[in-house]
Amino acid sequence: MFPFAFEWINDPSHFVFMGGFYFALGGLFIAVNYCVMRALFDWLCKGGENHNEH
Repeated sequence: MFPFAFEWINDPSHFVFMGGFYFALGGLFIAVNYCVMRALFDWLCKGGENHNEH
């Protein structure tokens, strides 16, 4: 299934499927990293303040 595996066949359906797969995987990777970085920055910026009004 992967290009480094021996079962890989160079036909358009493999390229389309793996392209879509890696596109979706990349989108999830970017979204998760964005959420983690935003949570980290919020935690660092608001860490010293006491927010008792919530």
